[in-house]
Amino acid sequence: MAARGNSLLRPRRELSNDKVRQQNSMRRRQLIVLIISAIVTRPFAAMARQQTYRLGCLLALPRDAPENIAFFEELRRRGFVEGQNLTVEYRAYRLRLDLISQYAAELVNARADVIIVSGDDAIRAAQQATKTIPILAITGDMLGSGLVNSLVRPNGNTTGVSMLAPDFDRRRQHILIEAVPGLRRIAALVDVSYTTVGKLDALQVAARARNIDLSVHQIARGEEIPAAIETVQASGARALNVLSSPLLYASRQLIVECVAGLRVPAIYGWPEAAEEGGFAAFGPRLSQLYLQVIPRQLVQLFCGTKVSGIPVEQAIRIELVINLKTAEALGLTVPPKLLAEATKVID
Repeated sequence: MAARGNSLLRPRRELSNDKVRQQNSMRRRQLIVLIISAIVTRPFAAMARQQTYRLGCLLALPRDAPENIAFFEELRRRGFVEGQNLTVEYRAYRLRLDLISQYAAELVNARADVIIVSGDDAIRAAQQATKTIPILAITGDMLGSGLVNSLVRPNGNTTGVSMLAPDFDRRRQHILIEAVPGLRRIAALVDVSYTTVGKLDALQVAARARNIDLSVHQIARGEEIPAAIETVQASGARALNVLSSPLLYASRQLIVECVAGLRVPAIYGWPEAAEEGGFAAFGPRLSQLYLQVIPRQLVQLFCGTKVSGIPVEQAIRIELVINLKTAEALGLTVPPKLLAEATKVID
């Protein structure tokens, strides 16, 4: 009976040993897989931690401008933190247009992964400095200025935001004519490096159609702005259209202060200018573009998306801001129809 019992139990012990061997084999295979996985993934994990993105900036605004503060905060929110995985080379040309080409070359030599640029001249300087580094540009009319060949699928190395400023310049002139009863002479403050002769001709045609004379006051450098505004008063103009340009945007507070001495209503291309004391403004809010569009496009470029895969976007939200405090100081009564069209009225 003992032998028979041992015989009956043997197959069970053998089966149990088989299971043990299978389990040990499975554990060895799992361990090998884990080791191989660790060996393969560790370099990539280390690369992700050590990856540093180099951003070049060639902009009219100084580094500490509110738009830039919001822009870099948005990049941080998206995981790109300066001092950790983001290095920034910043060049603010503001009143020094003569330094644009030098600054563009410096950013290329700094081996930037992407260069953010504002204004036609700065974009062209960056395009001349590099044919390979992606350029993320923001300006008035990228297609009309020949900076890209297509908005939908730009070739070359440039994409970004096109604000269609020429149309806005004519619209601003129309708003001034509606706001100032009996207007017969209007002035335009123009950045010659940004506004073409064709755009000025279009403004002249639109003014003549309303039996209004248009005087053009041009500047090429920021230090010329106060003298140019003085000539506006000498011309007899009773209203001023400050045309769009990165230089004029960066100098908007100076312009608002100088215009205040003329006691003439002035309209600007940026809502911020009316909020800072200007009479009125019509155009896109640049701070929103730096907060919403530019960061998204930049992250796409950092992540390897080709320039041709990032369409040039156009400003969608256009604001009309009217500052009634400034209007009252000028003795100007804004027509109710214009107030009804305003996006924002400052009482």
